[in-house]
Amino acid sequence: MPFVGEAHVIDGPSGPIAFRRSGEGEPLVLLHPLALSGEAWGPVAERLAARFDVISPDARGHGGSGWAGEAFTVADLADDVAALLDGLDLRSAHLLGMSMGGSVALTFAGSRPERVQRLVLADTTAWYGDQAPAVWAGRAEKALATPRARQVPFQADRWFTEEFRARRPHEVQRVVDVFVRTDSRAHAQAARALGGLDGRELLPAITAPTLSLTGEQDYATPPAMGRYIADHVRTGQALVLPELRHLSLIEAPGLADVVVAHLTDQPLPAPGAESASCGCAGSGTRPTLPTPEVIA
Repeated sequence: MPFVGEAHVIDGPSGPIAFRRSGEGEPLVLLHPLALSGEAWGPVAERLAARFDVISPDARGHGGSGWAGEAFTVADLADDVAALLDGLDLRSAHLLGMSMGGSVALTFAGSRPERVQRLVLADTTAWYGDQAPAVWAGRAEKALATPRARQVPFQADRWFTEEFRARRPHEVQRVVDVFVRTDSRAHAQAARALGGLDGRELLPAITAPTLSLTGEQDYATPPAMGRYIADHVRTGQALVLPELRHLSLIEAPGLADVVVAHLTDQPLPAPGAESASCGCAGSGTRPTLPTPEVIA
């Protein structure tokens, strides 16, 4: 089911920012993946709204948010988050970002550490590697040239395991519908923005306690990328989630319990995941961020 919080709009740097809001408690901002919208969060957002004031914006050009068509960067998307908090008169909030939303969240947390209370980053990275600008530019061109429905098989295989696609076709279709409705121009520009991302130098400035979650089968942002983030923020922990791919929290909304535990500073429940705290499971060394195949 979609996230059905009450819809709102406020002014942002590049046009109106559309967002959904549901629940009560401390504010929690959810930042969605590339070429989707806040609607994609679905059941996990509903679960989190039982404990938090959940605010789920659409990135510029995605969903109901405006965009004037100009080039933008991940830092610009982080500026939109600042505008959202300012418009809601919130000095700070918890952040949960997945995929592109995680890159935006860590950029926001590294540039405005005083505004983030606690941070959860799912299936994301601070940097895609030296070849990323060229590779993501190619992905942007494909996003523009290929009809959206023809992009779906590639995307669905990246997002979800084969078992989940067979067992929960309606949930997969719900996310696919959000993807198909996304403006291809915004998809392409966001892809270019990810190609230009390099948030590695921002990580040491992140003061919010950080939990990094990565699907074991996530070949877009492999687990080593999540471990790198956890090892380079002030206080970080990484969990590898067995038998999940790139949209781990959508495939397994029960992970909301892990998110809630982290955000409330409670011991994490065992999600059946491999855990690695800072130091990469006691290795005593900081890993080098790998350069994977970049997948849009």
